[in-house]
Amino acid sequence: MVEIVESLCETADWKVGDRVKTLRGTTHGVIRDIRADGRIVWQPDGSHSELIALPESLIIEKKSPRK
Repeated sequence: MVEIVESLCETADWKVGDRVKTLRGTTHGVIRDIRADGRIVWQPDGSHSELIALPESLIIEKKSPRK
């Protein structure tokens, strides 16, 4: 829950190739395109389908620090 609130407070810097996940964290994937109207075209992991979502419904996955 904290991660969701923190992600809403950040300014979104969406880029093609960024890893994203849904707000619930159940589906992960990669941004394929950003449309002129601001919607995000993304492809879930393990799928050949592309989905279209509003930026408010996705969270950019942060890279975990290497050990």
